[in-house]
Amino acid sequence: MRVGAAIDVTAPPDAIWAFVDDPSRYLHFMAGITRWEVVSDDASGLGARYRMLMHVGSAEIGGLVEVVEHTPGRDLAWTSVVGIDQRGRWRLRETRRDGVTRVELRLSYGVAGSGPFGWIAERVAAPTVRGHLRRSLQQLKRQVEHEQLRSAAAARRAARVA
Repeated sequence: MRVGAAIDVTAPPDAIWAFVDDPSRYLHFMAGITRWEVVSDDASGLGARYRMLMHVGSAEIGGLVEVVEHTPGRDLAWTSVVGIDQRGRWRLRETRRDGVTRVELRLSYGVAGSGPFGWIAERVAAPTVRGHLRRSLQQLKRQVEHEQLRSAAAARRAARVA
């Protein structure tokens, strides 16, 4: 099953990347995520591994994931190593509007067993997972744009003092 969501954020890609590439921030903006902990020597970058769990219905699903693509300011992708079969991707792209970045979050997952029960479980979970992705992007937008406003206000204060 593939689900995804996208949102426009009024911030440069690097400001958004500071959130997306920092696993310590995930529990602050990722909806439905109950665990996102570093289990490798490197906290971020290619090869970084995380134990992640997402609340779907009455279950927590997830497992061990590894970053398989890491292009700073643009793309971060992971795939499962152990647990539910999944692939996820963050995609950041500048838009034609000045200072606005398009952020996409995609997740593909499969339930063990390709029989009818696996197919049903994937479809039943999809609306919840899609909702988690949408809320995650909304919370990311809110946090990044708030940080941009705080930085601009601090710069204005510093300019007045000088």
